[in-house]
Amino acid sequence: MAKKRILVIDDEDDILQLIQTCLEIMGGWQVLIAHSGREGLHLAQDRQPDAILLDVMMADEDGLTTLKKLQSSTITNTIPVILLTAKGRFIKQNFIELGVKGILNKPFNPLKLAEQVEAALS
Repeated sequence: MAKKRILVIDDEDDILQLIQTCLEIMGGWQVLIAHSGREGLHLAQDRQPDAILLDVMMADEDGLTTLKKLQSSTITNTIPVILLTAKGRFIKQNFIELGVKGILNKPFNPLKLAEQVEAALS
């Protein structure tokens, strides 16, 4: 059976490495990483991951702009997206209306990350 693939889009290298380690070791995911929304959009189109974990606040193109591009593409609009944000507690309802599968708050507990991703996707 093939490993499930998740694309993680975040502009912070330390966060990317931590997420990659947690999801690979504890969740059994194959993790693809992108350092920007633009790079993430290309990877999503080329590799068709099973899910996307998308940071909301990024320097070059924010996560909401990237989300709109993912949703407007017939190639990527069915891929479930989970948002990763430091603002999740305050604007959670807005994100639910955007059609995402879930929201994970920063900072997150690395030991629970894989479990939280699975819960959001189920």
